Amino acid sequence: MRVLLDTQLLLWGVAKSRRLPRQARRILESRSNEIYVSAASLWEIAIKLALGRRGFDVDLERLRAVLPEMDFMELPVTAAHAASVVSLPTIHKDPFDRMLVAQSISETLRLVTTDAALARYGSTVLLVE
Repeated sequence: MRVLLDTQLLLWGVAKSRRLPRQARRILESRSNEIYVSAASLWEIAIKLALGRRGFDVDLERLRAVLPEMDFMELPVTAAHAASVVSLPTIHKDPFDRMLVAQSISETLRLVTTDAALARYGSTVLLVE
């Protein structure tokens, strides 16, 4: 399966957090899956760091370095991805999550998330609990 991780699952997966749902852990550990990380997720993390969000402690450079070590592939944000956001129903208002949905549709990836609101975008989203 080709999957795109949402930002929260990316952070939990890299940190090997206990908060990572069992199903997501299996997806990450399966060598048969292709795991993608959107540049939009790193952008979101960078913005939260720059704003000094309380309790948000991420070493962005270390995160970037560990992605290839974990066999995670970077998915750039393209103009086509950005343009496709306009056609999404306004189920979810977060611009980063909307970009992830647009990318998953454009690139035929399953967006893996714990966000039930995103699951309303249909079969492109895989809700894990």
